[in-house]
Amino acid sequence: MVRCFSLILVAVFIKVQLCLQSSCAGKQEPASQEGAAGCGCDKLRRAAAGSEDPEERASSEAAVKYTAAGNEATSEMVFIPGGEFLMGTDNPGIPQDGEGPQRPVHVDSFYMDVLEVTNQQFQSFIEATGYVTEAEKFGNSFVFEGILSEAVKSQITQAVAAAPWWLPVKGANWKHPEGQDSNITDRLDHPVVHVSWADAVAFCSWANKRLPTEAEWEYACRGGLRDRLYPWGNKLNPKGQHYANLWQGDFPVHNSGEDGYVKTSPVKSFPANAFGLHDTVGNVWEWTSDWWTVHHTTDKQHNPTGPPSGQDKVKKGGSYMCHKSYCYRYRCAARSQNTPDSSASNLGFRCVSQKKQ
Repeated sequence: MVRCFSLILVAVFIKVQLCLQSSCAGKQEPASQEGAAGCGCDKLRRAAAGSEDPEERASSEAAVKYTAAGNEATSEMVFIPGGEFLMGTDNPGIPQDGEGPQRPVHVDSFYMDVLEVTNQQFQSFIEATGYVTEAEKFGNSFVFEGILSEAVKSQITQAVAAAPWWLPVKGANWKHPEGQDSNITDRLDHPVVHVSWADAVAFCSWANKRLPTEAEWEYACRGGLRDRLYPWGNKLNPKGQHYANLWQGDFPVHNSGEDGYVKTSPVKSFPANAFGLHDTVGNVWEWTSDWWTVHHTTDKQHNPTGPPSGQDKVKKGGSYMCHKSYCYRYRCAARSQNTPDSSASNLGFRCVSQKKQ
């Protein structure tokens, strides 16, 4: 079922259709709850605001307005040595997501941000360029109900069909993550959220970087390990320790916060993988440059970049909302998608480059 509703944007009175689909249902791995619903975060879609190609728009805007050589506000980068790895899996946790088949892929060497882009870094970008994010232009963004104040929730009468924990919040954006009564003053070292794919591209271009391909992202996430679920191995909590910011408890009604956090955590709160990358899974979803498809060749590929076009962009890594019973997507092989103009309280990014910046 698809439920569409309209939000009237203050001052400009532009009607924006937010097409809300059913939750991201998918069969989990055998140990998971059979038939459990998904987190719904891949269905937070806006109706097309125009016919302009999002890649052309993002690259054009970035090239004209936002390139800043020698920018010092961006993250430390680590060298990722090129090589061959097995991408995807033949034992998918969510088959409908196109996690398989497992296939040999070679990627050339590149550099990757050690950390997800933070609020402080994104703020520097905004101050230097005057960029306005898509969430700000639309006047709203999706926020998980469990982190909203009662005052904000009391003003909302609509929710995502079959995933009512996702609410469209007026005034929610990167600097007001839970709406106008929130700010980022005490979380400048947290990953930025409510950034669309085009917003992420604009930041990367300003920093003389780019978004990773899905293959680059997954190769980096695996940290050189072969056939492992997570960046650190196959056990979620080795020796009882938490290695990522995920959901503990009963999703979506209770997050016990056993890992120390019930929403985003400061970057570097959890151990790095063997490549030195923090938060490749958990904390926030990360955009990639690839268009979404669930069909993959088994032939060996060299630096694959995904389909030439599509409707959704691939995101990787899961978020603080992921729990095995609902959204078992905090594995390196796991994947999900959103329209390029989507934004939410658990969606961010990190950049890569062919040269160290």
